[in-house]
Formats: sequence, structure tokens, C-alpha cells
Amino acid sequence: MQPLPWEAARPGLDAGDLAPEALLRMAREHLEREEPTLGALQQLLPEGGGAWARAAHRRLRAGERGGLLGLPFVVKDNFALAGHPMGCGSRILEGYRPPFTATVVGRLLEAGAVPIASARMDEFAMGSSGEYCAGGATRNPWDPSRVPGGSSSGPAVAVAADYVPFALGSDTGGSVRLPAGFCGVSGLRPTFGVLSRWGIAAMASSLDQAGPIARSAVLLAEALHAMAGRDSLDILSVDLPRRDALKDLGPARLRGLRVGLPKEYLGPGVHPGIRERVQEAMSSLAGEGADIVELSLPSTEFSIETYYLLCTSEVSSNMSRYDGMRFGRRVGGEGPRSVAAHTRDAGFGAEVKRRILLGSFCLSRGYYDAFYLRAQKARTLIRQDFDRALRIVDVLAGPISPTPPFRLGEKTRDPLEMYLADIFTVGPALAGLPCVSLPAGLADGLPVGLQFIARSLEDVFLLELAHAFQQITSHHKLRPGGAS
Repeated sequence: MQPLPWEAARPGLDAGDLAPEALLRMAREHLEREEPTLGALQQLLPEGGGAWARAAHRRLRAGERGGLLGLPFVVKDNFALAGHPMGCGSRILEGYRPPFTATVVGRLLEAGAVPIASARMDEFAMGSSGEYCAGGATRNPWDPSRVPGGSSSGPAVAVAADYVPFALGSDTGGSVRLPAGFCGVSGLRPTFGVLSRWGIAAMASSLDQAGPIARSAVLLAEALHAMAGRDSLDILSVDLPRRDALKDLGPARLRGLRVGLPKEYLGPGVHPGIRERVQEAMSSLAGEGADIVELSLPSTEFSIETYYLLCTSEVSSNMSRYDGMRFGRRVGGEGPRSVAAHTRDAGFGAEVKRRILLGSFCLSRGYYDAFYLRAQKARTLIRQDFDRALRIVDVLAGPISPTPPFRLGEKTRDPLEMYLADIFTVGPALAGLPCVSLPAGLADGLPVGLQFIARSLEDVFLLELAHAFQQITSHHKLRPGGAS
């Protein structure tokens, strides 16, 4: 797998040595070679994005420079792009073409980025492995017998396999960070509300958040700068402090930085190779003058149960709109109830059905207080845990997952085992905090992801820290097959 020269794309475009159309052609030729093995993409856009590439070329000729202008990207299949298919990895949305564009996608288009394809995902973002897509499983470019992580499996693989320099995914409980970690690239979940959710198919509305995936923190910052900002169409959207600093991302000051390492994040069940890579990362930071502080997040052990009780409850509500009446697939029956039942039975996959049933049970009369309300109280305790820890330290660190990428089919028969892959990613999501996944080396020849978690709305500082870490390490330069 020969990497495309994406690091040289920005200087080449700005100097006039490269045209967006040429980059697009190189990307298409490369992905056509790799895609039959990896299965990262759901559907190429008309001309592979040629119209957007030509528009970017005109802007470059007019003197515009920098940012995302002319760079190709792929977008997860749960983001709306007006007039183009949006399937959410499900059979139930076959044939659906939204008449509107998601706010964050529209902002990337305004920045001159060139969309070339929609990317595969676990159905309706419900999955941690990339195996629950109606279009087929996506494979890890480091080892095609292993999962790439989910639910943003396609976007992460597209970046790791050098189809594109960056991609757009969504993260509910780890769906950007886990596949970024499993595929050896970088992924950002911003503070909840920093990126508009309008035009993203809802899975769990109090948790869903868009997030970019790229090789470097610098490109994550470029993408966040382009997309961030209040949106009148999303009542929970907020403005990002210091947003303009993302245009020229500087490194954070490491000397004197207090980095918290929760003891729960390196406890029993964590693969020895992952523990070693995280400890090496802490040593690298300490070598630059950072203070590593061991502390505790005692609510970690309750985070999976809390997340899945709340997530499935919101899923059961959000999935009710797919009834065969308004959009997408319709399976016949006698009357509305029968149509809805037949459509959902034929259109939803097993994992989506499982979560709908679990969530409906949690919200049902007689069980609401015992499950949903109790989980909301636990969420408050989890948030308070993070607040206390982040008053002691500047940032928290730990692994993305307790294990390296597992084999395809290894955990599909045991949902609990699958859910435990998210044990370190769901807590910050429940707390609404910004977090970033960065490559931290290899364990058993497979990528290890390192997670940094910052205080609410400290997204710029978080990316400055990520940039500083990537300046003192070279893990983000590793590619499948040993290329760098």
C-alpha cells in the first residue's frame, strides 16, 4: 500500500503545482486498488466530487490559499448531503436522498473541501467494530482479518489507507475515537455542542457529536475551525472560545503540564502491550517537563452500564420515525401498524433491533425509575468524577481501548464483550467533554490509540497538546505495511 503524498498537498495546491482535479484523480486510482479488500466506502459521489474540485480550482486561481481548500474528504453515511444517498448503513433507508445538507458538511463545502464519497458505518452508528453495516463489513488496513472499530469504520479506514487526508465521522460513545485508535490515525470528539448536529441522523441525541479524523492534529484543527460555531438550527450548539487559534495551531507548553493518569485505565483486563505504549507516552511527556499524576475515576466501572441504558433509551425514541410512511423503504401490510412492523422487521439489523428493545424496556411503565432515571443519576456522578479530576490536573490520559483490534466475527455473538471495547470512551462522552485519540505505537503489530481528555470548551488547548505530542513522537507517521 503506497501512501499518497497528502502532506505535500497543501503546499502544492497553494503554489499552483497541484490542482484539486489531480488530487481527486490520484485518490480515485488509489482507492479503486484498495477498496475491494477494505470495503470502506458506501458510494462514490457523481464524478467522484469533480464539480466541487473544479470549484475549488477556480478559488485557488482567484488567489485563495490555505485551510481545506481543494483537499478531498469522505463523509460518514449518516450525514445529509442534499440530493445524494444517505443510508446510515441500513436497509431501511434504501433510496433516501435528503433535500438538505448537514450544517457541518455545508461548512466544509464552504471552506472548499472536496467530498468524494460516503463512507460505511455500523448501522445507525450502533456498533464498535464496523461489522454491522448492511453494505458489508469494513476491514482494518493493518490486518484485513481484523476489525477497524466502529461506528465510523469507513471514515477511519479511508484516512488510514490514504484514500483522503481527512474524513468526517460521528461519535456517540467512542465512534470516532475507537476506529481512529484501531486504525492508527487521529480522531477528535469536540465538546458537546461545538459542532452542530443538524442534518446528522440522530441515534442518541444527548450524546451524538460530529468529529473529524485525520493523520495529524494540525489537520484536525483545520477541520474543526471550518465546522465550529453556533447554528440556529441546533438549539444546543455553542461558540468555541479561541476558535481562530485553530488556523495556525501552536504546540502546548509541556513543561509544568499536569497530566492525570486514572488508575482504572491501566488496570486488569488491559492488554500488556497497550499498557506499555501508554506508559511510554507518559514518559515522553515527562521528558519534556510534564508532571504525570496518578488519580482515580471510581465511576469508570459503571460507565458502560450507564451509557447503554441511556443510549438505548434514546435509540428507541429516535428509531420510531422509521415507519415506512415518510421516507426510505416500505414493506407492505394491512394498515399503518402492519406497514411499520413489516418495514422495521425487514429494514433494521439485529443490533438496531436489540437496542430498540432494550431502550423500550428501560422507558416502559414500572421500569423507568429503576433503569433510565437511575442511569441519569449515575451520569451526573460520572460527570462529577471528571470535574473533580480536571480541577487537580490540566488533562487526563489513557488508552482508547483495553485491547488491540480484534478479529472479524470474534465478538459479534457476545454483545457485552463488544460493548466493553468502549469502556474508556463512553465516560467522557457522558460528561460532554472534548477528547482526542492519537496513535501511540503498536502492540502485536497493531495500532494503539492514546486518549487525551480536557475540560469543557478547551478544545483548542486539547489540539495544541495533541500537536505537541506529535512533535515529540512519530507514531502518527506509521502506515500499514511499514510505510511512513
